[in-house]
Amino acid sequence: MKPRQKWVFAGVTLVLLLTGALLLRQRGTLVQVVPVLRSNLQQSVVATGRLNAPARIELAAEVTATVLAVQVREGDQVKAGQLLVRLSDAEARAALQQAKAALGEARNRATQQATVTAPVAVQTVVQADAAWRNADSEFRRSEALVAQGFFSQQKLDEARRALESAASVLRSAHVQAEANQPRGVESGLAAVRVEQASAAVQMAEARLARLAINSPVDGVVLVRNVEPGTMAQPGRVLLALASGRTRIDAGIDEKHLHMLVIGMPAKAAADAYPAQPFAAQLSYIGPAVDLQRGTVEVRLAVPQPPAFLKPDMTVSVELIGANRSNALVLPAAAVREADSAAPWVLMLRDQRAVRVPVKLGLRGIGTMEIVSGLQEGDLAIPQTEKALPGDSVRQTGTTLQSQGMEVPSFISR
Repeated sequence: MKPRQKWVFAGVTLVLLLTGALLLRQRGTLVQVVPVLRSNLQQSVVATGRLNAPARIELAAEVTATVLAVQVREGDQVKAGQLLVRLSDAEARAALQQAKAALGEARNRATQQATVTAPVAVQTVVQADAAWRNADSEFRRSEALVAQGFFSQQKLDEARRALESAASVLRSAHVQAEANQPRGVESGLAAVRVEQASAAVQMAEARLARLAINSPVDGVVLVRNVEPGTMAQPGRVLLALASGRTRIDAGIDEKHLHMLVIGMPAKAAADAYPAQPFAAQLSYIGPAVDLQRGTVEVRLAVPQPPAFLKPDMTVSVELIGANRSNALVLPAAAVREADSAAPWVLMLRDQRAVRVPVKLGLRGIGTMEIVSGLQEGDLAIPQTEKALPGDSVRQTGTTLQSQGMEVPSFISR
């Protein structure tokens, strides 16, 4: 081939290549699209947690004693004050009877002091006063007769000694009477003896009560570590109870924190009973974020817990938030730079890929609400397609949605 022919052939080839490229460019890149649809959205946050009781109570004996009977087993519902474990108490009961007998004796002595001893002491004062008056009169008469020479000095001395003795008896009677008055010493001693005996009874009752282990609260038995015949010792846990209102403890991804509100309703289901959901309500939001997991601790109250719930069960929870009816929605894969201040969507318009800024509303894994920028029926090009703004593109025969990429409801995990 001559040089001139070579140049002509090369030129024709180049023209054909350019023409082919131009034709391919005019035809555009094949892309799949997803339409903007209207749908009712329910904002929710889904998490996994565990069923928990606010209080876990461990019961142990306060004394060393043999276990006589255990009234409950694991899973039993118990009421406050219900007898759970009874320890050997024969000696304690005998001590209580002895203390009660001593109390009865002290009370009888107090009654005797008030009804017998005190009145007798008063009468003794009256008798002693009369005897002193007689002795005083006799002394005065003897003194006068001695002065007149009728009695000897010995007679006067005897009258003086009788008077002094009567005075001493009278003083003693007064002291005894005062001691037996309601505010006197004897009365006080009788009251003290009654108090001591009463305290002894209370102590004996307390010792006996320590041998009967009762439930301090309403709850459910979680653990039973004791059997009849074993030896209970202080500090050794015999039973463990769960009490208080049932709650669910869960961790929510920190990115959903802005959606959580105290009182937010929720639906929960135990993994063991998935077909039996029950209502719950958000009651607590943790004040800090777990640095390791990036989650926020939340607690949900269960106002009416089903009978099948048990502590430490795994529970799935769906916190129900805002609802949006007839909203424009797109799959999350079709929204670009969704977390930035200027999200946008690559749209198919007039066989070209066009960048369109949008404003987002509710969002979650799989679905985003388009508040403005698009209309129902618009076709968006997902990020999985190889197209850039300004490219000439052509729609394939089917959309991603028709191929099984359905627009899901708004669910965050």
